[in-house]
Amino acid sequence: MNLAESWEAEASQWIRWARRPGHDSYWRYHRDQFLNLLPSPGRLTVDIGCGEGRLTRHLKELGHRIIGVDASPSLVAAARGSDPSMDIRIADAAALPFDDASADLAIAFMSLHDTDALAHTIGEIARILAPEGRLCFAIVHPLNSAGHFERETADAPFVIEGEYLRPFRYSETVEEDGLTMTFHSEHRPFAAYFSALEEAGLLVEALRETGIPEHAFRSQASRRWQRLPLFLHVRALRA
Repeated sequence: MNLAESWEAEASQWIRWARRPGHDSYWRYHRDQFLNLLPSPGRLTVDIGCGEGRLTRHLKELGHRIIGVDASPSLVAAARGSDPSMDIRIADAAALPFDDASADLAIAFMSLHDTDALAHTIGEIARILAPEGRLCFAIVHPLNSAGHFERETADAPFVIEGEYLRPFRYSETVEEDGLTMTFHSEHRPFAAYFSALEEAGLLVEALRETGIPEHAFRSQASRRWQRLPLFLHVRALRA
């Protein structure tokens, strides 16, 4: 089963998880950290791996003329149902249904680590971006996906037991406030992302390594994520 099929299998769980306001990091802080990276709305924004559409809807509210794409038919149906006025399309991120140079902003919020063909996907993104267009993406930080804390305390050691430099598939099941979600992703080192950007002719303008901000802590144990980054945010320019 590839990653797209795995996410289709988890679609109903993800819709419940994503649509409970305040439930996960997206609502508490992650979206707002990511929005600080984005340029002003232009003629077309493409949300790649839009899922059930929560960020797509918010970007529309902020004035973006936006089209969302996702490989999961169930998630696309949910996104369309939440706002029938939005243009949401079923598409493989490695074969985007857009003309060359047709967008000035591409968003990939927490989706590139859930794609099977990273280099092809970033190449497709570069193809649809106009000159001076930008890709803004967020991923699980590669350090985070390579290792784990030994225990849930603020001072717990962080351990990498396998290989950081070798890509590998992984799944993580999380239970929180009565909801359960299994996330399916691929760990890749920093170099995999930046080599793909380099090959596609995209120049990095900004990079942010983000943890949990002070206002978002739910327990003292979660303070361990002030010592190491949870997410990586990048803005890249098509020169």
